[in-house]
Amino acid sequence: MGKGAGVSIGNVDVEHVVGLPHPRLRPFVTRYSGYRMRTEPGVHRGLPSRSLTLVVTMDGTVDLPDGRFATLCGGLHDEAVIITHDGFQHGVQCDLTPLGMRAFFGMPAGELSGTTVGLDALDAPAAELRERLQDATTWIDRFARLDEVLSRLVRPVTLQAEVAWAWQRIAAGAPVGEIAAEVGWSRQHLSARFAAEYGLTPKVMARVMRFERANRMLRGERRPTFTEVAAACGYTDQAHFNRDWRALCGATPGEWIAAELPFVQGSEGGQGAQLRP
Repeated sequence: MGKGAGVSIGNVDVEHVVGLPHPRLRPFVTRYSGYRMRTEPGVHRGLPSRSLTLVVTMDGTVDLPDGRFATLCGGLHDEAVIITHDGFQHGVQCDLTPLGMRAFFGMPAGELSGTTVGLDALDAPAAELRERLQDATTWIDRFARLDEVLSRLVRPVTLQAEVAWAWQRIAAGAPVGEIAAEVGWSRQHLSARFAAEYGLTPKVMARVMRFERANRMLRGERRPTFTEVAAACGYTDQAHFNRDWRALCGATPGEWIAAELPFVQGSEGGQGAQLRP
């Protein structure tokens, strides 16, 4: 278990603490991220990943093009979500697995594809959750309270075996045609069933997972060159890497690093602490 850590650069003050949920919740939530950031007012990009996003703010709101939210849940997406902020952000983000959507809210992740809704729209105890996090005085306590509330929401879940297998194989880098042959489906049927469950087609999800791997490398303590990242993550060359990154992120890798440096330095793989309750 680590202590809280942060980054201060000029007018930027970033605190970021990562914690693991209780073991019984880990099939549904991969991590908790507590954050408190003071920066210049601006825009932050919420990047595509394999996780759905549940956010509970402790101050203010998350301001998106389609609304302002004190609590929210966002589905899988294949382009950056633009978040406007006034310079102060404070809350907790939970990275949900697609199975977590079924366990907590009784619906497939595909129903939230490319969209964001308030937690109250999912019949979740949004007000209680926010109040309990606001009353807590440490990140460890906040993560424990998340465990308590989310554990109450869990219901029995099942997932079609072929669709679950396809997710695992895409994460391992297998070609879509090979996966279709393994499960005995046509590529078209696999794509339709996969998109209904997760919200993105297998081909798009593979691009997102590759982007996520590249993003993780750039967040590491030893910042590799873009050429190294492109080669390690399976891009044909750096030009392909730049094009795909711009399509998914809305900026080139260099532009993203320049704009998001405080967030990169205060996040996983950087200087944020990791807590394991």
